[in-house]
Amino acid sequence: MPNLQQPGLVVFDMDSTLITIECIDEIADQVGKKAEVSAVTAAAMRGELDFSASLRARVQLLQGVREPQLEALFQPLPLSQGAAELIDWFHTRGWYTAVVSGGFTWFTERLAEAIRLDAHKANILQWQAGELNGTVAEPIVDAASKAAFLLELAQRWSIPISNTIAVGDGANDIAMLEAAGYGFAYCAKPALQEIADVSIEEPDLMLIAKHLSELA
Repeated sequence: MPNLQQPGLVVFDMDSTLITIECIDEIADQVGKKAEVSAVTAAAMRGELDFSASLRARVQLLQGVREPQLEALFQPLPLSQGAAELIDWFHTRGWYTAVVSGGFTWFTERLAEAIRLDAHKANILQWQAGELNGTVAEPIVDAASKAAFLLELAQRWSIPISNTIAVGDGANDIAMLEAAGYGFAYCAKPALQEIADVSIEEPDLMLIAKHLSELA
Protein backbone atom coordinates (compact mmCIF):
# COMPACT_ATOMS: atom_id res chain seq x y z
CA MET A 1 0.00 0.00 0.00
CA PRO A 2 1.27 3.54 -0.72
CA ASN A 3 2.57 5.43 2.31
CA LEU A 4 1.40 9.04 2.14
CA GLN A 5 3.69 9.95 5.04
CA GLN A 6 6.74 9.32 2.83
CA PRO A 7 7.78 10.90 -0.50
CA GLY A 8 6.24 9.10 -3.46
CA LEU A 9 5.61 9.28 -7.19
CA VAL A 10 2.35 9.22 -9.14
CA VAL A 11 2.41 8.86 -12.92
CA PHE A 12 -0.69 9.56 -15.02
CA ASP A 13 -1.72 8.78 -18.55
CA MET A 14 -2.93 11.94 -20.34
CA ASP A 15 -5.76 11.38 -22.83
CA SER A 16 -9.06 10.45 -21.18
CA THR A 17 -7.26 10.50 -17.80
CA LEU A 18 -5.83 13.92 -16.88
CA ILE A 19 -7.72 15.49 -19.79
CA THR A 20 -11.14 14.59 -21.15
CA ILE A 21 -10.22 14.27 -24.84
CA GLU A 22 -8.23 11.89 -27.02
CA CYS A 23 -5.95 14.49 -28.61
CA ILE A 24 -5.26 12.53 -31.78
CA ASP A 25 -8.98 12.11 -32.46
CA GLU A 26 -9.61 15.84 -32.00
CA ILE A 27 -6.67 16.76 -34.25
CA ALA A 28 -8.15 14.44 -36.89
CA ASP A 29 -11.44 16.30 -36.56
CA GLN A 30 -9.62 19.39 -37.84
CA VAL A 31 -9.05 17.63 -41.17
CA GLY A 32 -12.37 15.79 -41.38
CA LYS A 33 -10.96 12.39 -40.39
CA LYS A 34 -12.17 12.01 -36.81
CA ALA A 35 -14.38 8.95 -37.38
CA GLU A 36 -11.59 7.11 -39.18
CA VAL A 37 -8.98 7.89 -36.53
CA SER A 38 -11.31 7.40 -33.54
CA ALA A 39 -12.13 3.86 -34.62
CA VAL A 40 -8.43 2.96 -34.68
CA THR A 41 -7.80 4.72 -31.34
CA ALA A 42 -10.63 2.81 -29.68
CA ALA A 43 -9.33 -0.53 -30.96
CA ALA A 44 -5.81 0.32 -29.79
CA MET A 45 -7.07 1.29 -26.31
CA ARG A 46 -8.92 -2.02 -26.07
CA GLY A 47 -5.63 -3.77 -26.83
CA GLU A 48 -6.75 -5.13 -30.21
CA LEU A 49 -4.02 -3.46 -32.30
CA ASP A 50 -0.27 -2.98 -32.04
CA PHE A 51 -0.03 0.49 -30.51
CA SER A 52 3.05 1.72 -32.38
CA ALA A 53 1.79 0.62 -35.79
CA SER A 54 -1.64 2.10 -35.15
CA LEU A 55 -0.12 5.40 -34.01
CA ARG A 56 2.00 5.74 -37.15
CA ALA A 57 -1.07 5.05 -39.28
CA ARG A 58 -3.17 7.62 -37.46
CA VAL A 59 -0.48 10.31 -37.55
CA GLN A 60 -0.21 9.88 -41.33
CA LEU A 61 -3.83 11.06 -41.55
CA LEU A 62 -2.95 14.31 -39.71
CA GLN A 63 -0.70 15.62 -42.46
CA GLY A 64 -1.35 19.29 -43.16
CA VAL A 65 -2.69 20.28 -39.72
CA ARG A 66 -1.27 23.65 -38.63
CA GLU A 67 -0.32 24.71 -35.09
CA PRO A 68 -3.24 27.14 -34.57
CA GLN A 69 -5.56 24.16 -35.05
CA LEU A 70 -3.82 22.38 -32.15
CA GLU A 71 -4.04 25.53 -30.01
CA ALA A 72 -7.81 25.49 -30.42
CA LEU A 73 -8.01 22.09 -28.68
CA PHE A 74 -6.46 23.51 -25.49
CA GLN A 75 -8.55 26.70 -25.35
CA PRO A 76 -9.64 26.13 -22.64
CA LEU A 77 -7.55 23.25 -21.30
CA PRO A 78 -9.89 20.22 -21.25
CA LEU A 79 -8.95 19.02 -17.76
CA SER A 80 -10.74 16.07 -16.23
CA GLN A 81 -12.74 16.89 -13.12
CA GLY A 82 -10.44 17.02 -10.10
CA ALA A 83 -7.18 16.88 -12.11
CA ALA A 84 -5.60 20.11 -10.86
CA GLU A 85 -6.87 19.52 -7.33
CA LEU A 86 -5.42 16.00 -7.24
CA ILE A 87 -1.98 17.19 -8.38
CA ASP A 88 -2.02 19.83 -5.63
CA TRP A 89 -3.13 17.17 -3.12
CA PHE A 90 -0.13 14.99 -3.98
CA HIS A 91 2.29 17.93 -3.92
CA THR A 92 1.20 18.98 -0.43
CA ARG A 93 2.18 15.46 0.70
CA GLY A 94 5.64 15.70 -0.82
CA TRP A 95 4.89 13.47 -3.80
CA TYR A 96 6.23 13.90 -7.32
CA THR A 97 3.75 13.97 -10.20
CA ALA A 98 4.25 13.13 -13.88
CA VAL A 99 2.39 12.41 -17.10
CA VAL A 100 3.46 9.90 -19.74
CA SER A 101 1.45 9.57 -22.91
CA GLY A 102 1.24 7.70 -26.17
CA GLY A 103 0.01 11.10 -27.37
CA PHE A 104 2.22 14.08 -28.08
CA THR A 105 4.68 16.39 -26.34
CA TRP A 106 2.92 19.39 -27.89
CA PHE A 107 0.11 18.67 -25.42
CA THR A 108 2.01 17.20 -22.44
CA GLU A 109 4.26 20.29 -22.28
CA ARG A 110 1.26 22.60 -21.97
CA LEU A 111 -0.52 20.33 -19.52
CA ALA A 112 2.58 19.95 -17.31
CA GLU A 113 3.01 23.71 -17.17
CA ALA A 114 -0.66 24.38 -16.43
CA ILE A 115 -1.04 22.01 -13.48
CA ARG A 116 2.61 21.98 -12.31
CA LEU A 117 3.59 18.41 -13.10
CA ASP A 118 7.19 17.51 -12.27
CA ALA A 119 7.89 15.55 -15.48
CA HIS A 120 6.31 14.59 -18.79
CA LYS A 121 7.05 12.28 -21.71
CA ALA A 122 5.20 11.65 -24.98
CA ASN A 123 5.67 11.24 -28.71
CA ILE A 124 7.10 14.04 -30.82
CA LEU A 125 5.13 15.17 -33.86
CA GLN A 126 7.21 16.15 -36.90
CA TRP A 127 6.62 19.49 -38.61
CA GLN A 128 7.45 20.89 -42.03
CA ALA A 129 6.80 24.50 -43.08
CA GLY A 130 4.43 25.02 -40.15
CA GLU A 131 2.33 21.92 -40.85
CA LEU A 132 2.33 18.37 -39.51
CA ASN A 133 4.10 16.19 -42.07
CA GLY A 134 2.32 12.98 -41.09
CA THR A 135 5.17 11.36 -39.15
CA VAL A 136 6.15 10.92 -35.51
CA ALA A 137 9.70 10.72 -34.14
CA GLU A 138 11.10 7.30 -33.26
CA PRO A 139 11.22 5.51 -30.89
CA ILE A 140 7.51 5.65 -30.18
CA VAL A 141 6.29 5.98 -26.60
CA ASP A 142 4.31 2.77 -26.17
CA ALA A 143 3.17 0.62 -23.25
CA ALA A 144 6.70 -0.58 -22.43
CA SER A 145 8.04 2.99 -22.61
CA LYS A 146 5.40 4.17 -20.16
CA ALA A 147 6.38 1.52 -17.61
CA ALA A 148 10.07 2.30 -18.13
CA PHE A 149 9.46 6.03 -17.56
CA LEU A 150 7.81 5.32 -14.20
CA LEU A 151 10.78 3.20 -13.14
CA GLU A 152 13.24 5.82 -14.43
CA LEU A 153 11.57 8.60 -12.42
CA ALA A 154 11.42 6.48 -9.27
CA GLN A 155 15.16 5.90 -9.56
CA ARG A 156 15.86 9.57 -10.36
CA TRP A 157 14.04 10.74 -7.24
CA SER A 158 14.98 7.79 -4.99
CA ILE A 159 11.37 6.66 -4.55
CA PRO A 160 10.85 3.00 -3.62
CA ILE A 161 8.67 1.20 -6.18
CA SER A 162 6.29 0.33 -3.34
CA ASN A 163 5.52 4.07 -3.06
CA THR A 164 4.69 4.61 -6.73
CA ILE A 165 1.19 4.90 -8.19
CA ALA A 166 0.11 4.69 -11.84
CA VAL A 167 -3.21 5.98 -13.19
CA GLY A 168 -4.55 5.22 -16.68
CA ASP A 169 -7.55 4.21 -18.77
CA GLY A 170 -6.44 1.98 -21.66
CA ALA A 171 -4.71 -1.26 -22.54
CA ASN A 172 -1.46 0.59 -23.22
CA ASP A 173 -1.37 1.50 -19.50
CA ILE A 174 -1.30 -2.15 -18.34
CA ALA A 175 2.50 -2.42 -18.17
CA MET A 176 2.75 0.88 -16.28
CA LEU A 177 0.18 -0.19 -13.68
CA GLU A 178 1.92 -3.54 -13.31
CA ALA A 179 5.29 -1.79 -12.80
CA ALA A 180 3.93 0.59 -10.15
CA GLY A 181 3.43 -0.27 -6.52
CA TYR A 182 -0.28 0.55 -6.82
CA GLY A 183 -2.50 1.07 -9.86
CA PHE A 184 -5.74 2.94 -10.54
CA ALA A 185 -7.91 2.29 -13.60
CA TYR A 186 -9.79 5.54 -14.25
CA CYS A 187 -13.05 5.25 -16.24
CA ALA A 188 -11.09 2.51 -17.97
CA LYS A 189 -11.36 -0.21 -20.57
CA PRO A 190 -12.02 -3.74 -19.20
CA ALA A 191 -8.47 -4.90 -20.01
CA LEU A 192 -7.02 -2.35 -17.57
CA GLN A 193 -9.67 -2.83 -14.90
CA GLU A 194 -8.71 -6.50 -14.73
CA ILE A 195 -5.17 -5.77 -13.50
CA ALA A 196 -5.71 -2.53 -11.51
CA ASP A 197 -5.72 -2.47 -7.71
CA VAL A 198 -8.68 -0.08 -7.82
CA SER A 199 -11.12 0.97 -10.54
CA ILE A 200 -12.56 4.48 -10.34
CA GLU A 201 -15.71 4.49 -12.45
CA GLU A 202 -17.00 8.01 -11.82
CA PRO A 203 -15.34 10.86 -13.77
CA ASP A 204 -13.75 12.63 -10.78
CA LEU A 205 -10.01 12.22 -10.17
CA MET A 206 -10.30 13.41 -6.57
CA LEU A 207 -11.89 10.01 -5.84
CA ILE A 208 -8.27 8.75 -5.96
CA ALA A 209 -7.39 11.05 -3.06
CA LYS A 210 -10.46 9.85 -1.19
CA HIS A 211 -9.48 6.21 -1.67
CA LEU A 212 -5.86 6.79 -0.60
CA SER A 213 -6.96 8.75 2.46
CA GLU A 214 -9.14 5.83 3.52
CA LEU A 215 -6.17 3.46 3.16
CA ALA A 216 -3.96 5.61 5.39
